[in-house]
Parts: sequence; structure tokens; C-alpha cells
Amino acid sequence: MQSIMRRAVATIPAAAVVAVASSMPALAASSHDIPGHQLSLLWAIPFAGILLSIAVFPLAAPHFWHHHFGKVAAFWAAAFLVPFALGYGAEAAAFQIVHTALLEYIPFTILLFSLFTVAGGILVQGNIHGSPISNTVILAIGTLLASVIGTTGASMVLIRPIIRANDDRRYNVHVVVFFIFLVSNIGGSLTPLGDPPLFLGYLKGVSFFWTTSHMFAEMMFCAVLLLGAFYLLDRHFYRKEQAEGHVRRDPSPDARIRFEGLANVPLLGLIVAAIIVSGSWKPDVAFNVFGTPVELQFLLRDIVLVAIAIASLLLTSKTIRDGNGFNWGPILEVAKLFAGIFLTIIPVLAILKAGESGAMAGLVKLVKNADGTPVDIMYFWLSGILSSFLDNAPTYLVFFNLAGGDPAVLMTSLSQTLLAISCGAVFMGANTYIGNAPNFMVKAIAEDMNLKMPSFFGYMAWSGAFLIPTFILLSLVFFW
Repeated sequence: MQSIMRRAVATIPAAAVVAVASSMPALAASSHDIPGHQLSLLWAIPFAGILLSIAVFPLAAPHFWHHHFGKVAAFWAAAFLVPFALGYGAEAAAFQIVHTALLEYIPFTILLFSLFTVAGGILVQGNIHGSPISNTVILAIGTLLASVIGTTGASMVLIRPIIRANDDRRYNVHVVVFFIFLVSNIGGSLTPLGDPPLFLGYLKGVSFFWTTSHMFAEMMFCAVLLLGAFYLLDRHFYRKEQAEGHVRRDPSPDARIRFEGLANVPLLGLIVAAIIVSGSWKPDVAFNVFGTPVELQFLLRDIVLVAIAIASLLLTSKTIRDGNGFNWGPILEVAKLFAGIFLTIIPVLAILKAGESGAMAGLVKLVKNADGTPVDIMYFWLSGILSSFLDNAPTYLVFFNLAGGDPAVLMTSLSQTLLAISCGAVFMGANTYIGNAPNFMVKAIAEDMNLKMPSFFGYMAWSGAFLIPTFILLSLVFFW
């Protein structure tokens, strides 16, 4: 089986190179700009391939994926870069790599790395008894915390405490499912720190507090409905356990709640400050790196974020990180996979920027009225559905560019459209395990703590029962 999977991974990208290369006659170029109106949909094959690989391989061949996901990402990146270099020249290919790395991939990865490192140094000790009220309070706190330290950070800090709080409960899987809904996804919608799609929007020019002011009502709408549904469901299971006479000795010893690694709390504040300052301070100083201008404020921001992460490692004891089950696996996986994603999405974004003169004119027409005005409810559902099964960060970029890609316009005259895209990408990343990076991480931690989590489709049954009705109501109230 493993040899078959290896041959498939090696063959599919090679076929993609041939298919894309066959469209070369239309790709003559004299500059580094990509003429999106000349590109066929064949150029989207590497992007679709890497996203489908992320969706399929962890489920169909988990052992293979665990050991070779970096190679799979590299193959799909090569499926784009090789024909691109053949058609445009090595210099143009190098420009695209440098441009994407310096302005998008490296800042994106550094932010996740700093949040992951600092949040991983905060340990919640002690044992809370998981009653419906205490569970609902923890989920509410985590939902708010996710916008401050990111969905990844909040998930890492709180998932083990809430599992320990309910390890004497017979019915407790729903607690982790709603944790993924709220803490790992919907809660991260108020700042660019909260969820990767919003940080990509920030890198594209969306102001830091735009999401705070524009997405607050939508986030609270979803959070209140889901927290209310969770409380009623948890109370039902709690009473059912009592009626059945179910008594299980709590395997976690009673101990007062305490926090360790508190030196990381001010470091989180410094991360927030660094992001805000980099978006407001404009010294008009830039360094040209192979044709790509790197502005001083963004360079200093990334240096500060790396320094904060290093400080966290020096200030936090190994015992605390061991207590959190901290390891570098999740951030390494994100770094490798997103390197491939950010490269393969380059031609897709160029096609979308071409609008109705590009190969994705059908998609453009689907989200626009006859007079050219956007259909916000379609932006919400299309960005959300794709975010459910692909990855919400690149999906956000696709629809951001489909709506014009101009942050000044999207934040003002098209603010409702940007809101629909942001809500769709962030909220519906919760629909499946693969919609957002923390989802799978939480599932893995829960299973490592001997909690039997739903299968891929079992989880979708939960999201179909609770999330989809919530999103239907949301779209009717805010985007109809």
C-alpha cells in the first residue's frame, strides 16, 4: 500500500507538470507580472492537488502522510515552478518565489511560530469538575481568548484542562467537538492574530481593528447560539448520566487551579503590540530584495516576533512545556505545507485578478449581479464551503482577490463583501477536521488522552446538526 501511495504521489505532480507545460504557447511574458487573462485552468492543478492531498492523505494513508507530507508539498510546488520557469524564465520564477516568501509566507509563518511558542509555555494545572455550567464557562473564555492568542494558542492552552475536567464523564465527546467549533475557529474572528485568514488579510492591507469592529456582531451571534446549544446538550447528557446511576472515579486528582509559565503573558502582549505598531508606523523606508520592496516596519516586526519566541523558550522551564505536551511537530507541518500552498496559489490569484477576462469567469459571475455588484451571501457560502474542505487561509485569499483585492475598497464601499468572505473562511473552517489547522491538532490531543473522537464523517454529522443551521441563520440575518 505504501509503495502504491509513493508512486501515486510521484506520478500525479509529474502529470501536472506536463499538463501545465502544454499550455505554454499562450504564456509569453516580458516582465515579472503574470498575465492572468492568458492562463488556463491547468495552472490551478498544483494548487488543487496540494489542497486535496491535505484533505485525503491524512485519512486514506495517515502513516505515509505523517512521514512524507513535506515531500508531497514539494512535489506540488515543483509542479507549478518547473513549467513556470520554462515559460517565463528562471529569473521570473525566482522573483515570484522571493516576492511571495518575503511579503506573505515568512511573515505568516513567523506570527504562527511566535504565538505557538509563547502560548505553549502557559500551563493550566489543577482539576475542574466538568459540569454543564463550568464547561460552558471554559468554552466562553476560550472563545474570547482565541482572538488574543490565536486559535492555535487558545486550543493548546485549554484543550487538556477541559478534557481533564470531563474525564470522569461517560458522555464527553461533544465537549471537544464544541471546543473545536468555538475555540479553534469561531472565537478567532476579532483580530488578525486570531485566525490565519485574517492575518493574511492584514498582510494585504486590511487594518488591524477592522475585524474587531465589523465581525463582532457576527461572532457573538454564532457564539451565543452555539454556547446555548452546548449548555442544553451538556445538561441533557449530565442528567442522563445521573439517571443511569453512572459513577466513575475521577482519574484526575483534585487540585486547585493554578497557572504556570506566567512570564509568557506579557510576551503575548508584546506580540499584539508589535503587530499593531507595524500596521500604523510608516517610516517610508524599504529595502529592495530582488525586485521586492521589504518595508522597514514589517522587517522589524518579524525580528521582534522571533526575539519574543526565543525569550519565551529561555524563560519557560522544560517541565511546563512537557506538561503541555509541547513539541514542534504542528508548526513544522504548517510551515512545510504552507510553503507549497503559497507557491501554488500564485497563478490562481493571477487568474482571479483577471476577473471576467480570466479562466474563472464563471466563478466571478456567480458572486456578482448583472450590474457587477457583489452577491454577499454567495461570497459567504462559497468561501465557507471551500474553507470546510480545503484550508481556510488560502481560500480567503482566493475570494479576497475575486472581490478585487484592493483593501482600501474592501474596507469601505465593499465592507459587507469583505465581511462575508471573512466570516465564511473563519467560521466554516469548523465544518470539518481539515478546515483549520487547530482542528486536527485538538483531535490528535484528545485521542492521545484516550478520548474516542468521531470519524471524519462522524464529526461532519455534528457540524451538520449544529453549525450549518447556525450559518443559515447568520447568512439570512446579516447577508441576505
